[in-house]
Amino acid sequence: MAFSEGKTTIVLGAGASCEAGLPIGRDLKSKIARLIDIRYDDSYTRSSGSEEIDAAFRIKVQADGGRDINPYLGACWRIRDAMPQAISIDNYLDAHAEDALTVVSGKLGIAQAILEAEKSSTLYVNRREGQEMINFGRVENTWFNKFVQLLTENCRVDDLSANLSNLNVVSFNYDRCFEHFLYCAIQNYYRVAAADVAGMLANLKVYHPYGRAGSLPWQRQETPIEFGATPNPKSLLDISAQIRTFTEGTDPDTSNIQAIRDSVAGCDRLIFLGFAFHPMNMQLLSSQGAGEVPKASYGTALGLSQSDREIIEREVRILAGSEIGRVELRNDLTCSQLFDEYRRSLTSL
Repeated sequence: MAFSEGKTTIVLGAGASCEAGLPIGRDLKSKIARLIDIRYDDSYTRSSGSEEIDAAFRIKVQADGGRDINPYLGACWRIRDAMPQAISIDNYLDAHAEDALTVVSGKLGIAQAILEAEKSSTLYVNRREGQEMINFGRVENTWFNKFVQLLTENCRVDDLSANLSNLNVVSFNYDRCFEHFLYCAIQNYYRVAAADVAGMLANLKVYHPYGRAGSLPWQRQETPIEFGATPNPKSLLDISAQIRTFTEGTDPDTSNIQAIRDSVAGCDRLIFLGFAFHPMNMQLLSSQGAGEVPKASYGTALGLSQSDREIIEREVRILAGSEIGRVELRNDLTCSQLFDEYRRSLTSL
């Protein structure tokens, strides 16, 4: 029974959500830059940028006792102009973590960009048009589906909670694609009521080091919003406050940093999907202790040069403090192809 023995930790990067149609890298930066490029042709007519973010600034300024949103607009333009230079929006916000105007503006851009990307994805459920479930035919060849196939292999519904308790997921993505897909897929496959699936998924730990674009309603946590929904300005402001900079994400008082590092060091199988292995994110995952380490690690490194792949493989090998015995890091496979290539390995000890 897949995932029934040993602990598995999956680390998700932007490439993992790309298989559902979400933007990565330059496309995401460009989308954020367009949303926060709020300009007026005159004092009253907005000619570009997001109406929701504009309104969120007005709510924020009023709550702070002011009236002028121009300082926020200036911060937006500075972010816009710097995006071609930035490795990612995360790196840019970390570089300007002491500038509150930049951080608030950037987080609003992230929140709206991600929710819009969810809506455009193949996982979106358009209830206004009578759709009640994901079109699983459209995502049959994605890693999302192949993961659920492994999870449910020779597994009856009564055993599913135990399998889920053996999994930890560390998602560096702001989107909720993994949680949303799993919630829908279990309902559809086992014909289980939504409330029962929500109870099962309470056994699965999903960490978002940099936060997320709100919680999903069935998770019954703060800032709930449906997958791909359009928030009102107040809701957008609340959701954006859940986004974290690198400094916030590694603060033991305000994050799950220790639990994340324990889940990496204490698992039997460590799987990287669509992860770019940026030094900042590797530092976040890294444990310095010499205790337990994974028995094996598998991962995608699609598009990386062979030289960089070899360097990162060495970094992964010592990520948990002591050396991991087997590391398979492939720069020639997508996330979906990794599940095809290592189907038995990903669930064997």
